[in-house]
Amino acid sequence: MKYLFFFISTFTFAQQTQFVNFKSVLGKITVNPIEKSVSGDVDYDFDVLKSIDTIKIDAQNMEFSNLKLNGKSVNYNNTQKQLQIIFPFKKGKNNLTFQYLAKPKQTIYFVGSEANDNVQIWTQGQGKYTSHWFPSFDDVNEKVVFNLNIVCNNEYQVISNGILKFKSGLDGLSLWQYQMQKPMSSYLLMLAIGKFEKNIHKSKSGIPLEMYLEPKDVTKFDPTYRGSKTMFDFLEKEIGVKYPWGIYKQVPVRDFLYAGMENTSATLFNTRYVVDSTGFEDRSYTNVNAHELAHQWFGNLVTAESGKHHWLQEGFATYYALLAEKEIYGEDYFYSKLNESASQLKFASRTDTIPVLNAKASSLTFYQKGAWALFVLHEEIGDKAFKKAVKKYLKKHAFQNVNTEDFFAEIRKISRYDLANFSKVWLETTVFNTQQANSLLLNNKSIQILFEVDKLKNKPLLEKRDFLEKTMQSDVYFSVKETILNQVKNEKWEDKKSLFILALETKNVQLRQTVAASLNEIPESFRTQYETLLGDKSYQTQEIALYNLWSNFPEQRIQYLDKSKTWMGFNDYNLRTLWLTLALSTPAYAIDKRALETELIQYSSIDYEANTRQNALEKLLAFKIINDVVLGNLVNATTHHMWQFSKFGRDNIRKLLKNPEMRVSLERIVLELNEAEQFQLNRLLKE
Repeated sequence: MKYLFFFISTFTFAQQTQFVNFKSVLGKITVNPIEKSVSGDVDYDFDVLKSIDTIKIDAQNMEFSNLKLNGKSVNYNNTQKQLQIIFPFKKGKNNLTFQYLAKPKQTIYFVGSEANDNVQIWTQGQGKYTSHWFPSFDDVNEKVVFNLNIVCNNEYQVISNGILKFKSGLDGLSLWQYQMQKPMSSYLLMLAIGKFEKNIHKSKSGIPLEMYLEPKDVTKFDPTYRGSKTMFDFLEKEIGVKYPWGIYKQVPVRDFLYAGMENTSATLFNTRYVVDSTGFEDRSYTNVNAHELAHQWFGNLVTAESGKHHWLQEGFATYYALLAEKEIYGEDYFYSKLNESASQLKFASRTDTIPVLNAKASSLTFYQKGAWALFVLHEEIGDKAFKKAVKKYLKKHAFQNVNTEDFFAEIRKISRYDLANFSKVWLETTVFNTQQANSLLLNNKSIQILFEVDKLKNKPLLEKRDFLEKTMQSDVYFSVKETILNQVKNEKWEDKKSLFILALETKNVQLRQTVAASLNEIPESFRTQYETLLGDKSYQTQEIALYNLWSNFPEQRIQYLDKSKTWMGFNDYNLRTLWLTLALSTPAYAIDKRALETELIQYSSIDYEANTRQNALEKLLAFKIINDVVLGNLVNATTHHMWQFSKFGRDNIRKLLKNPEMRVSLERIVLELNEAEQFQLNRLLKE
């Protein structure tokens, strides 16, 4: 991404990076979870390349004091968006020091509370947002060596970019000194503060691999981080360039905005990927893990100079993550994922008018079409040439900014491949080249069979049954068998029954889950076989099967509830919240209904993560278990920093307001809400 800032002086609209090169910074900061503030001393070293009268540092809504340029007081202007240093700068080395205070409304998030002993503080600077908590640079082309000394409550662990050089504690506070050796763009600066346990592995090349979890999750280290070292070692070898940052850390944080974020040397990821061995089947961190790791080279070591070239980050990270997964799961997995993304791209190309080489391209385009472009290029020029070009590209432009031509220049040195046509087809047009894609996909035997199955979709089941049954009994990759089940889902039960039985008999967890999801109406003759799904090592399958069985067989509800009463599921309690809902909705189930209702409502409260809260609220609303506490928790959702959850809250309040009784209830609780909640609810009431 490219987020330029410009200055207005005698060089109107020229990039500051052409005149000034910020080399390094030491930030000595204190993070206050009660005030939700960040403050401290900042010390920048920079070179003036050409004479200039104003230098700017991005700083959103901060207060500054004690500014000194080369040890002397200097004039400055605080626009609340930038710190502008006004001085007749001449070519040469300079030092700037100052103090600042920030109370950010975004980018640094304070989750949990000291009262509940579960505080977490983390940052998300993707794009140009680090300047909300640390005076820095929104322009990705300004790369700086960042060093942070962080003071915080000594009950918490502090994680930041680079190597921890020193830690000390005094009077209830601790100081953590982190040091980077190489420059990076500001959006990759990070903090994570909380209570964590740590496991350390070492890569073949000797890089420490630090993996963190909250103390309550220590039994989940292995399934959560499964394959991490294998992928790290594979990517170093496959890319051909040693991991550039000296250490690699991974930290799950609560209510994270995205799946993961590739901060330099320290990836943050969403706690939904903290799983046990059963949860691993449905919510493996593997792909996110590999993707964010690949970014340490593609995005962090070399950074796209502008949004137009963003595929050099996301396309590369997506493709190399898939190569890493291929190392773990095999070739069939690799081609199945490529075929899946090809289908998405074919469909999207009908309406998507923005190509890869455009700053406004969609995520699907940047990530998946970018990855497909690399796959095509890799196959066309050959493995040896592709690896050689990538290696030279990374080494030549290490710690710098790049564009597509920089990458192409290295391809041209080792191949006569027609890059102009390649760029036109894969990067400059929105049409997906199905013919070329299919030609490459057909190198895989499972895809060959998948295409054969697809050709039969309009034929009567009687004509293709033998072939489909034979395929279902073969050792072909499970995604082919999923295609068969989806192809016959609208057939009469007696005609497709044999295929569903064969699918169950494969014992493949993913395929059995497809069976579970494909039958909302379960024939009595299939009930016994379907009930076996309740024992699958998959929380998602268990959730689908429990609900469908409860819905289809009222006379068996107590049996199903008894079987599942201790289930919890993922860390968002998907099985527990479903069970509570079903138990409350089963009049004959003899249990303390008030206690169950209290527990379900509690899961919708601010004491839990957004995913858990949304799970609970969805079920409370669907089954019309609504009181003032539920309404208050729903209103609170509208104030949450996760836009998906706040949107969920707003959308459901709008639905409730269509009911006159619910409107009266919502109007009644306004005065019981805090200021932010009142603002959001009043706005919705006035719509």
